[in-house]
Amino acid sequence: MRAANVVRGALWVVFGLFFLFPLYAMADFSTRNLIAGGRTGQAWANLVTDQALYQAIVVSLLLAVCTVVAMLVLLVPTMIWVRLRAPWARGLVEFLCLLPLTIPALVIVVGLRNVYLWVTYLLGDSALTLTFVYVVVVLPFAYRALDAALAAIDLQTLSEAARSLGAGWTATIMRVVVPNIWSGILSAAFISIAVVLGEYTIASLSGYETLQVQIVLIGKSDGPTSVAASLATLLFGFALLLVLSLVTRGRRRARTLKPGVTV
Repeated sequence: MRAANVVRGALWVVFGLFFLFPLYAMADFSTRNLIAGGRTGQAWANLVTDQALYQAIVVSLLLAVCTVVAMLVLLVPTMIWVRLRAPWARGLVEFLCLLPLTIPALVIVVGLRNVYLWVTYLLGDSALTLTFVYVVVVLPFAYRALDAALAAIDLQTLSEAARSLGAGWTATIMRVVVPNIWSGILSAAFISIAVVLGEYTIASLSGYETLQVQIVLIGKSDGPTSVAASLATLLFGFALLLVLSLVTRGRRRARTLKPGVTV
């Protein structure tokens, strides 16, 4: 038992060094004064003071929020309805949601170019119109998270109980089903945010300056600022995963402490 703990501890140290050393190298480079020597926080200050980079950060965050909202509005009711009313369509829905994994981003951009002519004509030439493409891109990841959460509950019994008590479909979904799949919704949302913040190909080929596009542009003239922005994006993604882990663990602990009560 003691030997197993030693091995487990050694593995944690190895994995920690493997993942943390690149982050340390990025932090070291982003705070280094390449001209005068020493340390400086100018690269991190540029995340706010550099107008183009700041605007790209705002655009990417807005894209992430819009993508998550659109994805949840589209996917959650659809998956619930398919499980309750059309189980024969589950295979088709799964196939359509996982299909973007098999299509390169370049092909998606080329295939949607004619469609986006109408989108630009109706909604204007805003970077936020990338929301429609990003919803398609995040579907495979969001579908798996929501599907696992729905498979872990007795959806048929919950919905029938709510309906028998007079709840409409909207109330059933929002007040009964959603609280029981909250961890899956958070997983889908956080994974979608990470995908949107890290996406480069579609935004670059479409001619929009999102965070990753701006990072590449800045990297040609200001390496420390580019690395600082990349590190900030990674740390933000790690923070989201940590929050997801804490929330999921808290809900499991509450469910363990209150057996028989649906959380």
